[in-house]
Amino acid sequence: MRLQDVQPQPGSKKRRRRLGRGIAAGQGASCGKGMRGQKSRSGGGTRPGFEGGQMPLYRRVPKLKHFTVINPKQYTIVNVGQLASFAANSEVTLASVLDANIVNSQQGPLKILGDGELTVALTVTAAAFTRSARQKIEAAGGRCELSTGNTSDNGTQADNAE
Repeated sequence: MRLQDVQPQPGSKKRRRRLGRGIAAGQGASCGKGMRGQKSRSGGGTRPGFEGGQMPLYRRVPKLKHFTVINPKQYTIVNVGQLASFAANSEVTLASVLDANIVNSQQGPLKILGDGELTVALTVTAAAFTRSARQKIEAAGGRCELSTGNTSDNGTQADNAE
């Protein structure tokens, strides 16, 4: 076999349609493109993404790295270092944190972050813990318990994976 002998398989090549060459040719007059309009003219149609003059989607979406979350989960945030004021072996919940004036208002379920040091053993009940907060509480001899009360959908699992 030589390069000059290479040819396509029989029947794989069809001759192109000759448009606008009379009724007998099968595609005369409007050439199968309907009556009038932009798509029936020569030169094709519009560019990809054109929406007829309406502001196209690629110009409507914000040009940021990510979209903002529409309904973000709100948590009442407390750092581990702020829990050091509690007595040893005491129960720490959202109500006890509010009573101790560590936080002023409740923005949602309690979430414990890992900033600061903890030396007393506490039983902390919260909706979510960061990994470092969980390690510091357990290193001090305490326990971390997930509350099931006022958490929204599956926020506890996602936030515990930090």
